Amino acid sequence: MTSAVDHVRTTLTAHGHVGGITELPAPAPTAAAAAELLDCPVGAIANSLVFEADGAPLLIVASGGHRVDLKKAAAHVGVRKVRRATPEFVLEATGQQVGGVAPVGHPAPLRTLVDTALADHDQVWAGGGVPHAMFRTTFAELLSLTGGEAVAVGA
Repeated sequence: MTSAVDHVRTTLTAHGHVGGITELPAPAPTAAAAAELLDCPVGAIANSLVFEADGAPLLIVASGGHRVDLKKAAAHVGVRKVRRATPEFVLEATGQQVGGVAPVGHPAPLRTLVDTALADHDQVWAGGGVPHAMFRTTFAELLSLTGGEAVAVGA
């Protein structure tokens, strides 16, 4: 059986990403925990957050430095309501557990918004499919990897 990390690694390799996946010494289920383990600003952590947008999955890759403005996200994607997805919904949409969701490596592409605040950092760190794995990337590469739209999503 292929693991979530393997799916992420395969996707990264297929897109020419050369940095690989970094295994952390402990799980990092929050941006603050990841920033501490990686010795980087919390704003450089690219949180992959799955929401339910009128029943469909919506992935928002947000800077760990702020919260997502759900009304702004709903207006941008043209739906009535965006709400936090249940862990079961996240697993079904991504094949990954909450706390370790990566922006890539999902069973099918997800509509994705990438937070423009991540562009403030030369390097950002994104989840690797499990809570103790991350990969280094850039804002531009995240847009390319995910096919996402650059949007200011912060509250």
